Amino acid sequence: MAENMQIGEISKPRFEFRSFGQNFDKAHFRMARFSGPVPEKVWERHSDEIYIISRTNDINNTKIRDGKMDIKTYVQTVDGLEQWNPLMKGEFPISADILVNEVFPAFMVEMPALEKDTVTFEEFIQMIKNHPDLAAVKVHKQRLGYMVNNTICEFGEVLINGARIVTINSESTEVDDIKKTIKDIGLEGVENINYLQAIKRVIGMIDKPLAN
Repeated sequence: MAENMQIGEISKPRFEFRSFGQNFDKAHFRMARFSGPVPEKVWERHSDEIYIISRTNDINNTKIRDGKMDIKTYVQTVDGLEQWNPLMKGEFPISADILVNEVFPAFMVEMPALEKDTVTFEEFIQMIKNHPDLAAVKVHKQRLGYMVNNTICEFGEVLINGARIVTINSESTEVDDIKKTIKDIGLEGVENINYLQAIKRVIGMIDKPLAN
């Protein structure tokens, strides 16, 4: 039985289509027209986050918001749609054991020596900045929420270290609902680009353009 999707609520692991570029105005217009009612709390949301980007890793997505670290890991791709699962959640100050056993293995890089049992947020960011294969990237999001074909959708303006791009997405536990939404709002053939890939392209870690 298909799950009834709820914006802002935890569900089974979702599949997602997302893309990034300079302009998705036509698709955003259609998304807004097709959308059913959504809770007022998701009409417009703002957040400031720090993504930890690793040159050697494309399967673990690590971000920090409000002093909390959240790592999701890539599971599979079905019909071009990516599925990600939570891998870990942590808070600062964070224990050295968690950094050794969970966080740095997710980055797939060698970890610098630690001299303390716990690490503060500031110390952790300095570790990232000092590492040749890691980058701490500031991301500001302004997200507008919609519901189309029982999929959770959004259009967002995103600043990546101050560089403005836009994103559009549809996510659900049901692949067919996302595929119908992609068709309805006019995004067929548009490259599926996740946050990791978009940030790497913007900061020059990957030499590829965005979708437009």
